[in-house]
Amino acid sequence: MIAVLKSSATPQQVANLAEWFEKQGIRVNETKGEYCTVLGLIGDTTRVDMDLLQGLDIIESVTRISDPFKKANRKFHPEDTIVDIGGVKVGGGNFVVMAGPCSVESEEQIVETAKAVKAAGATLLRGGAFKPRTSPYDFQGLKEEGLKLLIKAREATGLPIVTEIMSEDQLPYFDDIDCLQVGARNMQNYELLKALGKIDKPILLKRGLSATMKELLMSAEYIMAEGNSNVILCERGIRTYETYTRNTFDLSAVPMLKELTHLPVVADPSHATGKASLIKPMSMAATVSGADGLEIEVHPCPSKALSDGAQSLTPEQFAGVMEAINKCRTVL
Repeated sequence: MIAVLKSSATPQQVANLAEWFEKQGIRVNETKGEYCTVLGLIGDTTRVDMDLLQGLDIIESVTRISDPFKKANRKFHPEDTIVDIGGVKVGGGNFVVMAGPCSVESEEQIVETAKAVKAAGATLLRGGAFKPRTSPYDFQGLKEEGLKLLIKAREATGLPIVTEIMSEDQLPYFDDIDCLQVGARNMQNYELLKALGKIDKPILLKRGLSATMKELLMSAEYIMAEGNSNVILCERGIRTYETYTRNTFDLSAVPMLKELTHLPVVADPSHATGKASLIKPMSMAATVSGADGLEIEVHPCPSKALSDGAQSLTPEQFAGVMEAINKCRTVL
């Protein structure tokens, strides 16, 4: 249930109403907008008398909400959430590009890539230190050493870091990381999500391999329910019957999610398509679909990459993609 308060409501009246709700066993999520205050009521609201509420002088309107996700719901929070990643703002009209290699392989590789993507216009550095791989025999990442190399690349370029965490026990290693990414395979790792909800860091939450939009939003709800509202959603393709691409890029999810939630929504054409030749057109498509940003894999020499070389761009190709998406943004 949500209660929209009149602009004339005083802080004391709002506090008194919130206290009354809490005495009924209902948690209150208060959002102050430019023109009104919205109280999101979480809990068993079936006992709340809507007629009684609507009769109060400070109430503009009362609406019951059937969606199971509350804190992530745009009805609870009409204005766009803006997430700050090391000084780079995501959402609310702020467009970002996260770029870098699938896996951190060496100091030379990650620093060279970071400098190249920054020169092309990227605003965040992505790179994997802990790598979830389908085969146990594939390269699993440099782990803690990889995180240290990402920090060196940040020192060399000033680009904030986005990198994946795989389990709760890895949290101590991520103290100096700007944004923690939850990969598709961990989207429903609820213990990890709850742990990430207890820290004060931005979380990039990727859609699961076969997850619905509601399931993605419910995973975001796990993080937000623990107190961390700095969540960014990522559409990275879902598994369908198609075999010519790695996944099927569900770009309809971008505008749909932006209707449903106030959280920023970014898109990952690299994992969605699995083909370097498709990154440019799908990056353009994701941009005009209304995405708040892109995550793109870039490697100095994709043919020698230890993971996902087929979907990685060279720095020169990435510069071409940046030019194309910047042109797209001028017509939005």
